[in-house]
Amino acid sequence: MGPFVTDSPRERWISVSKRFIWIVLDSVGIGAAPDASRYGQADEASNTIAHIAAAVNGLQAPNLASLGLGCIEPISGVSCNNVRGAYGKMRERSFGKDTTNGHWEFVGVVLDKPMPVYPDGFPPHIIELFEQYTNKQVLGNKPASGTVIIEELGPEHEATGRPIVYTSADSVFQIAAHEDVVPLETLYDWCRYARSILTGPDGVGRVIARPFIGSAGHYKRTGNRKDFSLAFGETVLTRIAKAGYPVCGIGKIYDIYGGEGITEAVHTDGNEDGVDKLIETMDKNDNGVIYVNLVDFDALYGHRNDPVGFARAVEAFDRRLPEIMQRLDADDLLCITADHGCDPTVPGTDHTRELVPVLLFTPSLTSAIDVGQRSTFADIGATVADFFGVDPPPIGTSMLAALGLGH
Repeated sequence: MGPFVTDSPRERWISVSKRFIWIVLDSVGIGAAPDASRYGQADEASNTIAHIAAAVNGLQAPNLASLGLGCIEPISGVSCNNVRGAYGKMRERSFGKDTTNGHWEFVGVVLDKPMPVYPDGFPPHIIELFEQYTNKQVLGNKPASGTVIIEELGPEHEATGRPIVYTSADSVFQIAAHEDVVPLETLYDWCRYARSILTGPDGVGRVIARPFIGSAGHYKRTGNRKDFSLAFGETVLTRIAKAGYPVCGIGKIYDIYGGEGITEAVHTDGNEDGVDKLIETMDKNDNGVIYVNLVDFDALYGHRNDPVGFARAVEAFDRRLPEIMQRLDADDLLCITADHGCDPTVPGTDHTRELVPVLLFTPSLTSAIDVGQRSTFADIGATVADFFGVDPPPIGTSMLAALGLGH
């Protein structure tokens, strides 16, 4: 439960039993960011949600439309009529366009310089230490699509047990291994070691375990992926947890924050399971933060240049949205956003530097509210801090006043 009730009207509002339901639609960007040109021509041309909608001749997402998605930017098939919710878009202040940058900025951490990337593969001083620890030479050590590189090097990996190491345009050190060749705990141990040496100038945003199964020509990545993120210390989530509220991280949320401020971690296997686990947690937890990342948009469709699959996944989420909204209590606040873009229609398979949507809803809202373009993702962190009455992050402006809450 939250803090005890006092005589102050403001503090009485803070202390009521309530939940902040926080859904990140991983990579569902909504148009090139103002600084997209510094990241490349593909980024300048990106608009993930509009382009996937065009690919299917109109996105069927009436529930997201009712929250205001179609009022943020023109999106084929998504109207801006009969809206009951707050809507806007957010600009990222941090450098980069990765999961780590986006999620940490949500809670008030702005990365003022780029995290390291390795377009030519990782240098010897990293790889040699890693090979000494694993007692195996690596395969790959180059930028690659995860699904492509396991098809390319999977047979050799199965024959030798050598780990497949690769990166991308993002600040990541990824290790792929077949679950029948390298036990999961061994793969995770290799990742923990890589995380321990990837510090300072080599402090990549994430080390990612990429287990897969199957046989040559039919390899498939599994849901046992695990992220080992760079840590940035206490955040607004920590303060919420210290105030006595549960903070449940669903999907890769726990991994992204290295557990910081997360009181409960729930593993998921894709979007549908993520929504199922979100609903189960809403039925169980009557207070606190319930924070979920739905990764399939990014992992299965954005990086694989599949705009139709991406659109269908958004429509599938939209069909589940009423199950979430009907579970909202009077004092709950729903927030739907994204952490970056991954436009499947532009050249390349990397994330795209985009603005992201923000949709806010509480049952007391009766009309549409435009919260405009926000100058930082940390406005969500400021909002959730305001919602629970804890100290805000060092940057960001709460959106509660615009919703008529808390004052």
